[in-house]
Order: sequence, then structure tokens, then C-alpha cells
Amino acid sequence: MHARAAEHDRDGSFPHDDLADLVAAGYLTAFVPEDLGGAGLTLEEVAREQVRLAAAAPATALAVNMHLVVTGLAAHLVAHGDESVLFVLREAAAGEVFAFANSEAGNDLVMFGSRTRAERQPDGGYRYTGTKIFTTLSPVWTRLATFGLDDADPDAPRLVHGVVAREDGGTTSRDDWDALGMRATASASTVLDGALARPERVYRSLPPGPSADPFVFALFAVFEVLLAAVYTGIGRRALELGVAAARRRTSLKAGGRTYDQDPDIRWRIADAALAQDGAELQLLALARDVDEDADHGARWFAQLVGLKVRATETARTVVDGAIRVAGGGSYRAADELARLYRDVLAGMFHPSDDESAHATVATSLLGPPRG
Repeated sequence: MHARAAEHDRDGSFPHDDLADLVAAGYLTAFVPEDLGGAGLTLEEVAREQVRLAAAAPATALAVNMHLVVTGLAAHLVAHGDESVLFVLREAAAGEVFAFANSEAGNDLVMFGSRTRAERQPDGGYRYTGTKIFTTLSPVWTRLATFGLDDADPDAPRLVHGVVAREDGGTTSRDDWDALGMRATASASTVLDGALARPERVYRSLPPGPSADPFVFALFAVFEVLLAAVYTGIGRRALELGVAAARRRTSLKAGGRTYDQDPDIRWRIADAALAQDGAELQLLALARDVDEDADHGARWFAQLVGLKVRATETARTVVDGAIRVAGGGSYRAADELARLYRDVLAGMFHPSDDESAHATVATSLLGPPRG
């Protein structure tokens, strides 16, 4: 996959070959319990694998992350006695590929509001109408987790979460993904035109706004941890490339000595390693806390959004440091560090963004703002 990453980045092509290899390895059933035919891995174990995969092929890791988030939250809920999403694990075991269609242009409420219309059907299913952006895995998904607003009763609106099947129609993927980085994720916009979630695939109906429902925690926990894992993997690879560059480059001023003997370069490498080591340790520790139901109380969401921000910002710092060590040769478009530099920028756009994370952390410590 590492050998193919540059080609997919250059062409903006979806890594069908990578996905085929991952399917063959059983990677897409990592979270599926063993009694259903999967590997039954924990969140910490999957996070470790995502760090490894992202170090080799960041866009492939980010793409498959969306499938793993859907199956991971389902595994978490089922393990805690909620079988409303058991169908996700069974269908993943049968080879279905899941994606998310949650983000909407101009919707800064993210999961707590929606511009998409959810219309209840006589049998209890729902049809969704609206446009979702950043639908990763757009060429290959067979199941799409989405949500919308049911405001048939204006006094009691509901956010309805369900899964639509591609074969049932009502979905169109736009050809609008030509991004600066993470180009192989195929995160195209998806138009929902009466897309149907059958009754057995409608698993939550919640009031708009923040919610204490376990589904919300499971979604945030798995999403933020696995997202942090992808960017931590980018940082790991950048550090490897920085070390290799320091050992390879020579200084005419220093009589031909390699840069790994230059005290300024050694400091820069050490600084990047200090940041990277901290990122990996915090990622695995918080993933383990999710697995073990650690009690962070009201600080849980602050911990999760904080992990995402720290991981993505640390990765940017490490990549930047590695580029400075590698010198001008890394400014070529085909250089791997240049690709990592473009890929790592995507981290700032994933939820929770910097502003939202700071608001969450401040509220957890100071309470909600008054007035």
C-alpha cells in the first residue's frame, strides 16, 4: 500500500487495490465479534493498526476509518447491551462496506442539528432528503449511515439516525472531490433524494442538541480516537523520514559530515520525537479507557475532543519539523514528505474543530457561559 500511495495521490484515484487487500486480510471486520466471524479487536487494538496503516498510506487509512467508525460504535453499543445496531456487525461480517453521510455545508451544529429532512414512512422507516458533504468511500460504500431532522411535529422535532442501502436507490455521489491532500479518500458529496432507511435500520431518534444517549458517546469516542490514530500515523512516518534525511544529507560547511551530527538538527529531531511519543501514548491510553469504561465523568467529551486536536496539531508539528530537516528536496510535489504535509492539513477540518474543542473543554471546567 505504501508503494501505491503516491500514484493514488497524484491521480486522485480511489485505492481499490488497497481496499481489496484490506478486505482479504479481514481488516474491515476488525471490530466484528468473533462469534459473528470477525476479529473481535478492541478500540485500542484497532487504533494501533490504524497508526500503522496511516504511516504507509494516509488516505487509505482515513478512507477505511469511516467504515471502522460505524462498525466500532456498533461493537461498543452491542457490548454494552444495546442490540439496535447489531445489524451493522452482521452486515459488515457479510461483506458490506459502511460509510458516513453526516456533514452538511453550513451546519456548525454537526451532530446536534441537521438540514437534511427525515420523513417517517408508514412502516416506521425513514426517507432522507438533503445533501451531505465529505462522504468518504463514495465509490464503494454499500451501506450509508446518515441522519436528518423529522420536524413533522414542530413542538417535538427529532434527529433520526439510520442506515440506507445503496441498492435501494435515492443516493447520488457528485464528482466533486479534488482536494489538496487526502486525495484518495474519494470524499465526494452525496445527494439524498428520498433515500430509504428501512425500519430495522433506524436505530436512534433523539431531540436536537446535546444528548446523554450512549449512542452519542460511542460515536464521539470511536470517531475521535480513530481519527487521532490516522494523524498519529502520519507523524510517525514523518519522523522516520526526518531521521533518514538527517543521516543521508551531508554538510559541505562541516567537511562532509552528515546532518545527524549537527547539534541544531539533532535538537529538531529530538523535539519532533518528544511530541510524537506523547501523541502515541495519549492515543493508546484514552482508547484503553474507552475499552475499559474508565470513569472520566463530565470530562469525557473534553478528553475526546482534546485528543483529536492534540493529535492533529502534533502531527502538523512533526511533519513541519521533518521537512525542515530534509531541506528543499522535500518541496518537490512527488516527495513523500510533501504529500504528508498536504495530507496532515486535513486534520484541522475534521470535527471537533479547534474552536468547538476549546468550547467543550472550557464548559467541562467552567460550566456553560452565562447569558
